Amino acid sequence: GQQTYSGLIDVIDSATRSLHITVFIFGKDEMARDIVARLAKRAAEGIDVRVLIDSVGSFWTRKEVVEPLLRASGRVVRFLPVLSAPLRGRANLRNHRKIILADDARVIAGGINIASNYFGPTDDPQRWQDLAFYIEGPATHSFAEIFRSDWAFATGERIAISEDAHPPQATGNAVIQVVPAGPDVRDDPLYVAILSAIFTATSRVWIVSPYFIPNDTLAQALALAARRGVDVRILVPKRSNHRLTDFARDTYLRQVQESGGIIQHYVPGMMHAKAVLVDDSFAVIGSANFDMRSLFLSFEVAAFVYSRSEIDSLEDWMETLMRRSEIGIEEAGFAREMVESAVRLFATQL
Repeated sequence: GQQTYSGLIDVIDSATRSLHITVFIFGKDEMARDIVARLAKRAAEGIDVRVLIDSVGSFWTRKEVVEPLLRASGRVVRFLPVLSAPLRGRANLRNHRKIILADDARVIAGGINIASNYFGPTDDPQRWQDLAFYIEGPATHSFAEIFRSDWAFATGERIAISEDAHPPQATGNAVIQVVPAGPDVRDDPLYVAILSAIFTATSRVWIVSPYFIPNDTLAQALALAARRGVDVRILVPKRSNHRLTDFARDTYLRQVQESGGIIQHYVPGMMHAKAVLVDDSFAVIGSANFDMRSLFLSFEVAAFVYSRSEIDSLEDWMETLMRRSEIGIEEAGFAREMVESAVRLFATQL
């Protein structure tokens, strides 16, 4: 959280032309107000500041929270407003993407929203464990295109590309592919890629997710991978911030465990990170949870990572979580099994 806060402040303070932000949750606490104040300062200095927030995820965030930014000529737009979305037949489609973009050249993305749960200037033992990543180079162009598309969808406005903007140059050796997913993308590319990777895995499939509600095909793919000797590990929080999803996930987790997979529960608190690691050659990090809502309904964005150095770093980070986790999931008694079965009926909505 402290690293993320420092990186976010640096991105905001160093922008020379634009700051474009998409988040699912823009909170109303001290961290959200701190970021608003910093964005308002940059907007007053002539930076093009635009913030796109989801109207459901940020439902309790009232206009007075972002008023300083609006007074400084910044823009704040709600994605598919709650009252109008049902009339347009889109109430169930939410923008779950997280993009913090400066000058179309520097990006912070991943699982973080704008609130104290995710980051702050000092250590906080109550803060959620999350994962964000920072990118410079050509891949930022893809994030810029995604933001422009989302902004046009939400407002009908096209954002002009600055005439003095130059394509960002590569600054390192990381190899990544930016992959949007959701109703604005054909063929469910995130789901298809993860499913294909599981089927072709030869040594390991490690999954970190705050919520685990796959469809039957994904669950079966993980079970089959475990049975053929692949090191399948699924790490979830021992207790998430959405208790119903914990009931819905456990039948899937038991299916994987019974097939030889390892289930790990992160003990210290809420874990909100999202990552998939397959063998030593492929990883997925981004905004999508390992559930049907993220994979089929929500607007999401992920980075597919292919370079060994970044994959090794992700492996090290996952292992730090695993060392603070309990292994295994208990069998369900009759009452628990009945509750889990009932909740699973609504799994696609969770």
